Amino acid sequence: MADPSPPKSPVVEADGISKRFGATIALSDARIAVAPGESHALVGRNGAGKSTLVSILTGLQTADTGTLRFDGEPAPAHGDTDAWRAKVACVYQRSTIIPALTVAENLFLDRQSSGGLRPISWRRLRRSATELLTEYGVEVDPTARAEDLTVEQRQFVEIARALSFGARFIILDEPTAKLDARGIERLFTKLRELQDQGVAFLFISHHLKEIYDLCSTITVYRDARHIVTAPVAELDQHALVEAMTGERTRTSAADRDVTEPVSTDAPALLEIENLTLPGFYQDVELTARAGEVVGLAGAAASGNVQLGETVAGLHRPHGGRITVAGRPVRTGKVPAALAAGVGFVPEDRHVQGLVPQRSVAENATLTVTDQLGPCGTVLPSRTRAFAQRMIADLDIKTPGPATPVSALSGGNQQKVVIARALATRPHVLVAIRPTNGVDIKSKESLLGTVRQVADEGNTALIVSDELDDLRVCDRVVAMFHGRVVAELDRGWSDEQLVAAMEGVADLPDTKEGHGHH
Repeated sequence: MADPSPPKSPVVEADGISKRFGATIALSDARIAVAPGESHALVGRNGAGKSTLVSILTGLQTADTGTLRFDGEPAPAHGDTDAWRAKVACVYQRSTIIPALTVAENLFLDRQSSGGLRPISWRRLRRSATELLTEYGVEVDPTARAEDLTVEQRQFVEIARALSFGARFIILDEPTAKLDARGIERLFTKLRELQDQGVAFLFISHHLKEIYDLCSTITVYRDARHIVTAPVAELDQHALVEAMTGERTRTSAADRDVTEPVSTDAPALLEIENLTLPGFYQDVELTARAGEVVGLAGAAASGNVQLGETVAGLHRPHGGRITVAGRPVRTGKVPAALAAGVGFVPEDRHVQGLVPQRSVAENATLTVTDQLGPCGTVLPSRTRAFAQRMIADLDIKTPGPATPVSALSGGNQQKVVIARALATRPHVLVAIRPTNGVDIKSKESLLGTVRQVADEGNTALIVSDELDDLRVCDRVVAMFHGRVVAELDRGWSDEQLVAAMEGVADLPDTKEGHGHH
């Protein structure tokens, strides 16, 4: 082999990709290229455009502008599933394996019998499955039911299935979120073996340390745009976090007038002791005092959302206790949390938050019907008066209390959800990503309302990964993979907080919390 072989084209090359959904720009002139046998990381905070890119690379969406090529050839036609499968596969955090079927059935789903209508030969199916699993070194019994596999084995089966269609490019979307350290090690060993066979990976993760471990190249997206592509060796963690957060990293988060920190003599309104919910978080300790807004920061798999939901009564932890205003709360019961004085603003106002057909007034008073009339009767006049007061207090833009809530804008719908949470005059308000999907002006007013809860002598817990949500907090507790890893007092920089949330806690100036490994 004297003559040098010509350079291979990238397994995938996307260029000038833009995508809009209505008024939202999901991607703007984005690009990425992955070489054969390469492990390429794609990082960026939520909303940076990563998931939109994945949906375009896998043929689920078509880009508005730009070109997409696989191995130098134009991408298959939209809707040609078999052609797409032969090019690219995505292994998501949520498995696409069907639990009730065996491994062999999952591997050959929709293609059990060769050549049309012949009956399925189960023996041949099992033999093919065994060959396939052996070829890719996956040690799983083809006759096992998928529901009996570990998370990691399920991922191996998904990867083997993808390769069996001929794809040599696999997207791994947060593949380690539910794995323990040994599972991650085994997954990475397998991925390196496949890279040696020329398979390329696009690795999407919030776990920056893993990226340095596995990947050779890294691409950063921010605000729907491509920011930088560089060899991992040339981009240190500082530069990486800076690329993810933007140039504003030098600004301090103390945007409002720095008030005196909340006195440690103020009564503790929320105490969380040794709380554990297997698979989500463990041994969490947290205290929030009267007059304080505490941020609970964390990326997708950190457990922060489940912790907030536990305080609101949605999950029953396996150990530990929650105390509100000095009294222990029965966990796992929403009415018990409400009665104890917890107000709750859920993450998804459409699923958990509102009854769209009902009026603004009815939605705002769902939690307090007992206060609106004798013996469980609700007096319409009282509901209306109560709602009118809420509409005025929160500046909800609505023609009137009787308007169906579905007719309101996102920001105003969210104000109704918050109005309902405040209707019970809670000691503790738990708000999960309270400004998700609302415009800038509504954001400010919503966060102002949350701030006011604390200023009136109660406490608020803002559970979010949005830096703007966390800026109103007096202090921020950062979680990573189920544990509290850092606590930052007011004045933190974006860089410090993102570093803590992404598991890079060794950046300077973060005050380390307890429970850090």
